[in-house]
Amino acid sequence: MQDVTSVDAGAVPLVELWRGDLLESLHRGHAVVARASGDVVEAWGRTDALIYPRSSCKMVQALPLLESGAGRDLGSEHLALACASHQGAGIHVERVARWLADMGLSEDDLRCGCQDAQDIEERDRLVRAGDKAGQLHNNCSGKHAGFLTLNQHLGGDSEYVAPDHPVQRAVRTAFEEVTEMPAPGYGIDGCSAPNFATTVAALAGGMARFASASDGDARSRAMVRLREAMMAHPDLVAGETRACTDLMRAMGGRAAIKTGAEAVFVAILPQAGLGIALKIVDGGVRAAEAAITALLIRHGALAADHPVVARYIGPTRNRRDIVTGETRLAPGFA
Repeated sequence: MQDVTSVDAGAVPLVELWRGDLLESLHRGHAVVARASGDVVEAWGRTDALIYPRSSCKMVQALPLLESGAGRDLGSEHLALACASHQGAGIHVERVARWLADMGLSEDDLRCGCQDAQDIEERDRLVRAGDKAGQLHNNCSGKHAGFLTLNQHLGGDSEYVAPDHPVQRAVRTAFEEVTEMPAPGYGIDGCSAPNFATTVAALAGGMARFASASDGDARSRAMVRLREAMMAHPDLVAGETRACTDLMRAMGGRAAIKTGAEAVFVAILPQAGLGIALKIVDGGVRAAEAAITALLIRHGALAADHPVVARYIGPTRNRRDIVTGETRLAPGFA
């Protein structure tokens, strides 16, 4: 596989951070807007930059859950959680716990690992109760509940995150088919599941296929159910204060978006039939959030004057509400 450190080659300036009259920080990256045909509508940087999608591709990882028939009885909340990188709030933890219990399973059957709750209210509740966060609080516990549902259907062993396990073989097949590119390799994600490499353009094309899907074959129906679940439940996909939730709420069903670790972001735009994928090469989350906001505006999914935009692009303020600088788009981007 291509050395992933070469992702910097050909990256272009996308987002600038100014303080006073000085350019304080500059974030470079790659971004692609594509159609389901794979045709690139526009791009910045290298379309063939090889990346790990990380959690941005959870809707692809959830496809076998529906295509196999294992998830036929799941509701939209289950599917939103299967695509989620959640905060570990009560609304997330309680729903995943019930999902597991309905399968006759428990938190011990998860293989995602324990993670501190990122939700402040849940964190404080745990402290007051003298309890510790567990695997249910892991931001990927919903995805893993989906893996376990598929695993029961396939009859696999308990180590469902192993790269050669039937669950992950099914995920890889779906991933390569949706991106229309053989994955040249994989890395192990923070939740212990394999994450398959692809290019920024291939990931954008995959998102466009989600955007263009309709009630046709099993894959198309699965894509529609997953994107609709994400848009219907933005609070389950991420949580309060998170960009995925805030931006999807602001768009009111015009797009499904998903972040991934190390500053990856994707968008599914059903009305335009477009997919977007971007990667900030220094891993800067603030830049990825600014870049996806700009592209959502550019392609008509988000109103430029919506108040949420100011959270990611525009003046920056300190704790006394004094303007200290500005988050700007680099010249030539969006």
